[in-house]
Parts: sequence; C-alpha cells; structure tokens
Amino acid sequence: MIARYVTNPAYYPTHLDFKGVPIEIEIGPDNVTFLEVIGEGCFGKVHRALYTNREGVSLNVAVKMLKDVASPEAMADFEREVLIMANFSHPNILKLIGVVYKETDSVPWMVFEFMQYGDLAELLRANAYKRTQNDTGEGEDVPFMKISQEDLPNIAMQIASGMLYLSTQHFVHRDLATRNCLVGEGLSVKISDFGMSRDVYTCDYYKIGGSRMLPVRWMAPESIMYGKFTLESDIWSYGIVLWETFTFGKQPYYGHTNEEVVKLILHGILLTAPENTPAHIREIMVRCWKSDPRDRLRFAGICEILEEGSLATSTKMKSDDLSLDMDDYLLPVCDTSEL
Repeated sequence: MIARYVTNPAYYPTHLDFKGVPIEIEIGPDNVTFLEVIGEGCFGKVHRALYTNREGVSLNVAVKMLKDVASPEAMADFEREVLIMANFSHPNILKLIGVVYKETDSVPWMVFEFMQYGDLAELLRANAYKRTQNDTGEGEDVPFMKISQEDLPNIAMQIASGMLYLSTQHFVHRDLATRNCLVGEGLSVKISDFGMSRDVYTCDYYKIGGSRMLPVRWMAPESIMYGKFTLESDIWSYGIVLWETFTFGKQPYYGHTNEEVVKLILHGILLTAPENTPAHIREIMVRCWKSDPRDRLRFAGICEILEEGSLATSTKMKSDDLSLDMDDYLLPVCDTSEL
C-alpha cells in the first residue's frame, strides 16, 4: 500500500559546497570551553559550553558533535545541517554561531546559540505535569519556565513566523514538531534540528520498509504514501504542532501504534483541537489538514490569522460532517471497518 520513499530534491540546498562554509564562521577549538553534556544519542553529544568571541566576550553556547564512529548517514545529516544553518538568519530560527574544525577532513563541531529551557515538547509536558501537581518548579536544578494558556498563541505565532521565513528561502523542513523547537529567555521560540533529531525521540519515528526513520504522526498523507515533502506537507505538520502546543505536549494519536497511525491518516481520520482552543486556532488546524495540498493554508495566511486573532472565511466546518470518538479524534463520516 505504501510506496517506496524517494529523495525530495526541494529539501536539500543544491547551491552549497560543504568545503565552502564561509570562513568568517570558523571558530578555533581553543575558543570553546566545555561545561556539561545536555543531550546524547547514537549520533553523538550536545554540550553546553562557553565560547569566547573575537571581542573577548564569553557566551553560553550549545556545541553539537558526532561520535568518531558515526555512520555515513549521520555524517551526511551533520554536514547538511551545517550548510543549511549557515545560510539562515531569522529571530525564530536557531542561530549557528560558527563551526570548529578539529583537523583536516574531520567532521566539525557546530556551535549554536544556547536556549536554556530546552525543547518545547519537554517544556510543555513539564508545565502540564506541574499544573496537575500544583508545582511551581521552584528550587529545581533543571531550568523551568512557566507557560500559561495565554502564552500558547504567542508560541504558535513564533513558529509560524520561522516557517514563513523558511518558505521564502524555498526550504522544506520535513520534520517540524515541538521537539524540534527550542525555548530561550523571554519565551523565545526557535526552530532547530534540521536533520539530527531522529535519535533523541525514537518513539516519534517509525521505519516503513527500507525507508529511513520517519515522523509519521506529523506527516501529511502524500508524504506517507509517496515520500513527497513540500511546503504543503510542512503546513500539515504545523497543524500537528498547534495540536501539540494546545494539548501541552501530548503525543499526536496517543494510544495508537505507529502502524495504526499510518492507517488513520490514510483513511482521513483527523485530530480534534483540545478544549479551550480559540476558534481561529481550531480553524487553522482544520485548514492545515486538507487532503488536497493545494487547499491548505500558506504560512503567510497563518501568520495573518494569528495576528488578527480571528478568522473571516466563508467556508466553515459543519458539525454534522464530523463525529467524535473515545480517543478525542475527529472522524469523517466514512467506513472505518478496515482499520
């Protein structure tokens, strides 16, 4: 039923040469002092470190590095991320500060700005837990930022703004999710991880046939069926990110296996927005999940709707077109006996 996955050339910059990374972003290894490991997986490690810049100012940074025995696939992802990040500049895209070359022909370290509150998925879940436990998070060693229901539209706007920028750069992310957004001071949210997050949240990825590990819960039907990743499939994923955000970090299609999720999506079964979700956010979700990619919103339109806080449209979802199941999913009125 599912076709073999194919490479989407729109995802990869074709005008860049890894050896041609701008010389001004090179950093000497002596300018980086490692402090602690903040992330680790099969690909390698991410450290918190201090970087001393050319003006002698010390900055908190995150340093991503591969293991010495990294697979060719991991090395290719790593090099691709350097090329991609070196060419982006936007307040809602994680900033690549520089690259450290240890020795000739070795895979470099990537030095990023440090986002002290970590990834958005974990922060949302921590807030959900503390709300149920009436816990303020005070006195803990792990950095914690309180997120209220009123903060969620601002988070949604920042992610949409970053994705709008990527779309103007003709770049398709392919793995937009709250786990791939980082949070810093002042609830600043930045999109990150353009190729190396699969190892950290293994439960969110699924291997179909001979394909790579894929985030099926965030994927559009055409991506699952044909391996087609486009701006429109990123828009579908953004709708899932909204659902994650307004559920405070629940896993999409929780309670279902990855195999079941693939069938649900291909049968047109959608998620429903949680309670207390503003009407215009609900409408954005639904319009991001149109089965025909041409009918989906664009990020410019999403940003406009979020800025206005309301949606004026002549096309409305009719309540009698939808039914609600026990797992809080929106089900089209159709035969689901094959699931």
